[in-house]
Amino acid sequence: MADNFDALLNALPLILEGLIITLQLTVGGAILAMATAVVLGVLAQQDNILLRGFARVIIEFFRGTSLVVQLFWLFFVLPQFGLSFPAMAVGIAALGLNYGAYGAEIVRGSINSVPAGQWEATTALSLSKLQGMRRVIFPQAWALMIPSLSNLLVHLLKGTAIVSFITMADLTFRIDQLRVDTNTFFAYGVGLVLYFLIAYVLTLAMNALEARAKHKLGRGVSLPEALNLRSADTGVTSSTKEHV
Repeated sequence: MADNFDALLNALPLILEGLIITLQLTVGGAILAMATAVVLGVLAQQDNILLRGFARVIIEFFRGTSLVVQLFWLFFVLPQFGLSFPAMAVGIAALGLNYGAYGAEIVRGSINSVPAGQWEATTALSLSKLQGMRRVIFPQAWALMIPSLSNLLVHLLKGTAIVSFITMADLTFRIDQLRVDTNTFFAYGVGLVLYFLIAYVLTLAMNALEARAKHKLGRGVSLPEALNLRSADTGVTSSTKEHV
């Protein structure tokens, strides 16, 4: 066991490099996925059949084809047509477009979940459809879609592991190298812990974002207030236990 930890310490610089690549892919892919999801999700619920049809074709194409195949197309096939991109850009593009297509359904469903009376309110306020969407409908839909987007973000994080197929030394690649110097149980155990910690931090960040979105709508306390309430509850509990 001591030899395993010595090997881990020696491999730590390379593992940190892989971790940085994984985080870059996660953040870049998440930004692109969110932009794709919002654009396609809004277009998919438009009355215009051309806009709606365009969005549906893009959504179903990227949802209905393999992420690995999409990655290979962007990295190995496009250069045959004179379009060559860095591996990082290809990884972000594949992750963003694929998970953005799934996110588009979340956005569309959340927008449709906003009560019809809210649309009527935008009309009463003489807001254009774009203004009504931006100022009234989307803020409410945003609070509804965050929990589902949080799950999608964790899936995107795990999806970054496929970039080793296009020569990128991400966290999974470095963990596999560690396996050679240690053993399967130890190396992949380290990998499980690292991925779990990243996913947990992302989940906490999304929970904070959800609390902020609900607070802006007047549906909950702010995050600092929630933390203060929790601290106060803990203090009351502790005081009660000491008294008993």
